[in-house]
Amino acid sequence: MAISDDDVRHIASLARLGLDPARVSPLGQELNGILGHMAVLQRVDVGAAQGDTDQRLPLVARPDVRNADPLHRPLETMAPEMREHFFLVPRLGTHDAEES
Repeated sequence: MAISDDDVRHIASLARLGLDPARVSPLGQELNGILGHMAVLQRVDVGAAQGDTDQRLPLVARPDVRNADPLHRPLETMAPEMREHFFLVPRLGTHDAEES
């Protein structure tokens, strides 16, 4: 199945994508290349590689241990100074120049 330039424009409109007219043909070639690769993959015999579908990985019982989050700590430890639950930070030197 080959993808035409009209198909590329239609797909772009369905996806609500802006498409440069110069990109229509190259995108069609890329999509045709992808479809060609998929056709090759469909011809691969995977019958012998499927293996035993009844074989399952054993479930291993483990205790449900919850590790402490290293960032879960009081906010006061993350800032040098706080007031009314807000971080107090030094004023930037660039802001001083604007006020004067």
